[in-house]
Amino acid sequence: MTSAPTTSWETVEVEELDEGRLFRVRLSAGKGNVLDSRMIADLREVVAVVGRAPRACALVIDHAGKHFCFGASLQEHLPDKVGAMLPRLHALVRELMELDVPVLTCVRGVCLGGGLELAALADRIFAAPDARFGQPEVTLGVFAPVGSLVLPALVGRRDAADLLLTGRVVGAEEACAMGLVAEIADDPGDAALRWAREHLCTKSASALRFATHAARRAHAQRLLADLTELERIYLGELMRTHDAVEGVDAFLNKREPRWADR
Repeated sequence: MTSAPTTSWETVEVEELDEGRLFRVRLSAGKGNVLDSRMIADLREVVAVVGRAPRACALVIDHAGKHFCFGASLQEHLPDKVGAMLPRLHALVRELMELDVPVLTCVRGVCLGGGLELAALADRIFAAPDARFGQPEVTLGVFAPVGSLVLPALVGRRDAADLLLTGRVVGAEEACAMGLVAEIADDPGDAALRWAREHLCTKSASALRFATHAARRAHAQRLLADLTELERIYLGELMRTHDAVEGVDAFLNKREPRWADR
């Protein structure tokens, strides 16, 4: 299989494989691959590059380091920053949903919060046996807008509520049983590339784009419409509560939160 030289942004690396039929992006932002505004901007550029590639049959989201992603930057969840960060994250979500190229995600180690929201947008998740998944926003006094919309369609209402309302972390086996993970492999990156080459790269890229658009259409339309409303609730209502600010501040200062229930 042929590959082009790797292109590096500040927080991600992109490799074009198989003469432009396969793209692999690696999150490479250091320990935990925290999803901050810089990584969001870099990923949006990657999505644009893949969207312009006429022979693209798959985008594989992989990562450097032991962990996929610790989640979105909590520094950017503070009241003076979240109003800028959250719309940028949701713009990335919209662009990924509108990218008519199948997306595969590879997870090792921890995949939490905004990292799980990013992973769950994929058409298929490949996980290592040590992978752990969680949507812990509620434990910080906030909620997960994208996870609230994506997870019920992916794992069903009850399991989605389990993850979203408790904030608990599940292992790869439980995530697979839920339907969150499609395949467990010792090397999820290799497994994803093999699957893409066998099932996607043999297809017409043109036909695959139409098929991807059609397969996502109903879900994408509902998600993108509802995401606007949840963003409004998050920024306009949630962030005015005492506990939303308290939870983030407590985590950043490594102390127990003092909930006021308001």
